[in-house]
Amino acid sequence: MSKKRRHSQSRDGTASSVLSAALLAAVQERFELDWHGVHGIHHWRRVRENGLRIARATGANVRVVELFSHVYDVCRENEGGDPGHGRRAAAYVEELRAAELVRLSEEETGLLVEACTYHSNGRTRGEVTVLTCWDADRLDLGRVGIRPDPKCLCTAAAREARVLAWAWERRVRPG
Repeated sequence: MSKKRRHSQSRDGTASSVLSAALLAAVQERFELDWHGVHGIHHWRRVRENGLRIARATGANVRVVELFSHVYDVCRENEGGDPGHGRRAAAYVEELRAAELVRLSEEETGLLVEACTYHSNGRTRGEVTVLTCWDADRLDLGRVGIRPDPKCLCTAAAREARVLAWAWERRVRPG
């Protein structure tokens, strides 16, 4: 397993208000797969960037979107099919909250837990922050050679042709 330095900034140097060094250290410690693999840090960074871009149009809670980007895949047991990883990530959110590494309101926690739990179930309806999280992840399917299908995206912002093209172009660039 390859684990490198911790990151609390996006590729463009934008600091996060919720992704503290302590949280990222805990997440890195918990993550059992290749840190630079298909579901690793570069993917999470692209999901963060996708989510923040979509959130500007949807009005989603960016704190939840940012946290989602770095916790929803952290409990994966493999790079392939792992139907329980969303539920495990949701439970991990509660652990992080109890350790005061995640500081969210009850409402925000509920949104993050829902987004983590159901992110890989193909749902397209729900609360706008949850939908923004799901689209942020789905827009990065290009990293495994799959073009996101607009019919499987939740928000009008993610379905925009320029957003789809932007996501496809950056699919293999490190996050």
